[in-house]
Amino acid sequence: QVQLVESGGGVVQPGGSLKLSCAASGSIFSALAMNWYRQAPGKQREFVATITTGGSNYYTESVKGRFTISRDNAKNTASLQMNSLKPEDTAVYYCRALSSIDARVYWGQGTQVTVSS
Repeated sequence: QVQLVESGGGVVQPGGSLKLSCAASGSIFSALAMNWYRQAPGKQREFVATITTGGSNYYTESVKGRFTISRDNAKNTASLQMNSLKPEDTAVYYCRALSSIDARVYWGQGTQVTVSS
């Protein structure tokens, strides 16, 4: 069983930055592909970014060039650096892990990001 705990959400003005972190426990972190998803009010949860076990990363088009996903296998942590934030980035951000060992999927509890002036 994998436990994921997100942190780093908050309120920021347009153009500002936030860094989200996801701490994982309960499994071999290096065997987890780590993802970030988000869900805005009244909308479906959507993919934001992923970083594979090999360190490759992929982003949804709307965040390319503004968000950066990274991982620290020594600290069992994945992060999402968000720059040039826009009001439309406002959402609950969820960390998701996909195990390369047994293909199980795990979710964190989410952290709120609000971009508002």
